[in-house]
Amino acid sequence: MKGIALGMMSGLVAIAGAAHGQQPDPALLQGQSAEGIHDVMPDASGTGPYPALKEIDPALPNHVIYRPSNLAGAAAASLGIVLWGNGSCSADGASARLHLLEVASQGYVVVAPGRIYSGPGAEQMPASTLPPTLVPTVSGDLRVGLEWLLAENMRPTSPYYGRLDPSQIAASGYSCGGLQAIDVGSDPRIRTVIIHNSGVFPDGPDRIRNLPVQKTALDALQGPVLYVLGGPRDVAYGNASDDYNRIKHVPVTMLNIDRGHDGTFMETNGGAAARVAVDWLNWRLRGDDQAAAAFRGSDCRLCQDPTWTIRRKQPRND
Repeated sequence: MKGIALGMMSGLVAIAGAAHGQQPDPALLQGQSAEGIHDVMPDASGTGPYPALKEIDPALPNHVIYRPSNLAGAAAASLGIVLWGNGSCSADGASARLHLLEVASQGYVVVAPGRIYSGPGAEQMPASTLPPTLVPTVSGDLRVGLEWLLAENMRPTSPYYGRLDPSQIAASGYSCGGLQAIDVGSDPRIRTVIIHNSGVFPDGPDRIRNLPVQKTALDALQGPVLYVLGGPRDVAYGNASDDYNRIKHVPVTMLNIDRGHDGTFMETNGGAAARVAVDWLNWRLRGDDQAAAAFRGSDCRLCQDPTWTIRRKQPRND
């Protein structure tokens, strides 16, 4: 998967049932890396009530949008907004397409910076002219996506007109993109942040020159935070654990599944990480009690699921 950061792919993950039971032609898989298999997997429309698609809108040419295919079928002010930061902060807005299509199918519009450089409909990624200390996308690109969607929600001739709920806005991202999500999480319009396989580096010289996120950014987060990690062998585990210990002013939950840094992004419909992300969004943005039951209480669903470990804490006053 293009955009993977802080470590190479650790191995092949499940690909069965890529889209409505369809699988890539086995002949295409011979000798393929995990990244290669991901590229030939078809786009799925997700498991939610809104079959989803990915596209580039000519009016927002440097972002990929994941949305319900039938916007007209969505009730007024019913669709939430998720801002997404790509792995490696890359310009491949399709690098987490299976995960993001699943989220969109649950009634969200997701916007990721970049273009479609992997999977179905991929363009050839242009050669980078950036020095290695810079990344192709920055936190401001997530903000551009948000402002465009909010403007479209107010434009009478837009297919989004009146369909989006500005009270349902989240930021999320993978690895380097998780830092972008933390960075934009200071915006009071963003009600929750989901950070996948990422955490803020210890304070010191900027590791990424155009992404100067320090530990102080955690203090500016405006709403509940979810970390989704790959266990102790995830290279982001130490940074994320330190983040969890530092955050005291908003509710924070840390989940771990033993998948390392790669997570479940290459699995059908985004795998287990996409399912918990959807539950979190539905709880924190929509007050869905059934979704909240995945996280809340001593007998929460994730508490009883042996594939996950969970830590939770509420704000405290020092």
